[in-house]
Amino acid sequence: MPAWFRREPDPAADDPTGQIPALSMAKVIEEAEGTAAADGASETDVKSVLDRALADRQALIQLCLYALDRARSGGVVERIEQGLAGIGVTAVRPDGQRFDPSRHEAGGAVLTDDPALDGVVAETEVVGFADHDHLLRAPVVTVYTKR
Repeated sequence: MPAWFRREPDPAADDPTGQIPALSMAKVIEEAEGTAAADGASETDVKSVLDRALADRQALIQLCLYALDRARSGGVVERIEQGLAGIGVTAVRPDGQRFDPSRHEAGGAVLTDDPALDGVVAETEVVGFADHDHLLRAPVVTVYTKR
């Protein structure tokens, strides 16, 4: 098993709730390069391992988003969001922000008499997600429109 995949148990640091601290990509890269150098692996082998790790990360993120959309328990939703945030995948809830069609999907409109609210997100219908600065899924929002 590759070193970047192994996790040595640490009873003092392990959370009784079963939460496992996420490894940063920098640590994964450092460990993969160190293991490759010790094993005499080529740079191509290291790149292959890192590409596979990134592909696996993306697949797991998509699986978590799928599970999150179908979770019926608020506690489960919160736990999945916390886990994703631990690896840099954050929920996007643009309530109160100006509607941006390049980052938001309009799902509906609410009429308003206040011209200051025209084009502002009234509420988030479906939460979006971003992996650091990369938008994975645009939030579906309701937007205020002038009457």
